[in-house]
Amino acid sequence: MNVLYNLSILFYSILIKLSAPFNLKAGQIWKGRKRIFAELPNRIKHDRPIVWVHCASLGEFEQGRPLIEAIKKQHPEYQIFLTFFSPSGYEIRKNYELADYIYYLPADTKKNAQKLIELVDPEIVFFVKYEFWFHYIMELKNKNIPIYLISSIFRENQLFFKNTPWGKWYRNILFGFRHFFVQDEQSVKLLGNIGLTNVTQAGDTRFDRVAEIARNGKDILLIEKFKGNYQLVVAGSTWKPDEEMLIEYIHSHPEIKFVIAPHETKRGNIERLISQLKTPVICYTEATGETVINNQVMLIDTIGLLSSVYKYADLAYIGGGFGVGIHNTLEAAIFGMPIVFGPNYLKFKEAATMVELDVAYPVNDYSGLKTILEPLLSDTRKREGIAKVCRSFTQQNLGATQTIIDKVFNKY
Repeated sequence: MNVLYNLSILFYSILIKLSAPFNLKAGQIWKGRKRIFAELPNRIKHDRPIVWVHCASLGEFEQGRPLIEAIKKQHPEYQIFLTFFSPSGYEIRKNYELADYIYYLPADTKKNAQKLIELVDPEIVFFVKYEFWFHYIMELKNKNIPIYLISSIFRENQLFFKNTPWGKWYRNILFGFRHFFVQDEQSVKLLGNIGLTNVTQAGDTRFDRVAEIARNGKDILLIEKFKGNYQLVVAGSTWKPDEEMLIEYIHSHPEIKFVIAPHETKRGNIERLISQLKTPVICYTEATGETVINNQVMLIDTIGLLSSVYKYADLAYIGGGFGVGIHNTLEAAIFGMPIVFGPNYLKFKEAATMVELDVAYPVNDYSGLKTILEPLLSDTRKREGIAKVCRSFTQQNLGATQTIIDKVFNKY
């Protein structure tokens, strides 16, 4: 199985290299992976111990971020070495001020793992949620460097729990972790069934992150002025299938205002949306206090605003549910409002729980969207009840970050 795994990593690396001249993301990965070994030997300092935090992408970073901030606040003696697998994480957070070093993770080969770990020499390692890189984990284990998996969630249909050759091989990777901080009781049971008892049900660190955002959220006067006395629907991280439904609803409801923050903020995508909207629309970066008022739709054509925009919403629509899965629902839930999204949400525990609590509503098509939105927007008392349940749900799930800090750093 090791040979097949190594071949798959080699094939993927060759594909990235061949695609680099023609594909932006492939090019970013290829150049970024080369840069780490060119720069790091001359940059890294070992005057203070290092904590390595690895995140696949931006979503996982939002789970790792509360931990990084807690380490910096409670244990400032540590440096932070932060790595990403995906450009959608690295390119957005490459200047994150609380990390001392930020790089792409080199391909998971034995040579790369040995070289990187020798260079960094971390004292503690955290992988976030779903990262299971065989050579890195085995090399850390061989060097007796503790590696922790945080905010993880396990499901019965994952490879780890299948009695196939691949399943048994993949399961062995889990024994490289010193401890698991999981989101739910089912994960505790599944790991226990395969002999892993080094598990703590800590919850999801994203709750701590969104609570911090809500406490420190900035006022956005342009959004406030845009909303005025109208009801406001905020649609976050939308993709084309989400937008097609929303635009049809927008055209038939001129009495409601909409903020759309598409997942892709490149000008070409913004112009596509503008061309499809047959109602007054303005981009955030082009709006002024005078021009923003007489528009039904505002497009957020920049990054970093969405989490603060939600606080002005009467209802939130979360994109991604017609693709691989919905984006962050907690950023909206922390402000207490009904949440709507597409059908692919079941892999996201917090979303499934909110559906059970009757504060979040999956839709399959435009008819479903209309059926859900109209009574929610017309019933103030129902929205107030939902707001109370949302706030209670988010408050009850705080504290995962401190649980991890207490468990790991009390040893040192």
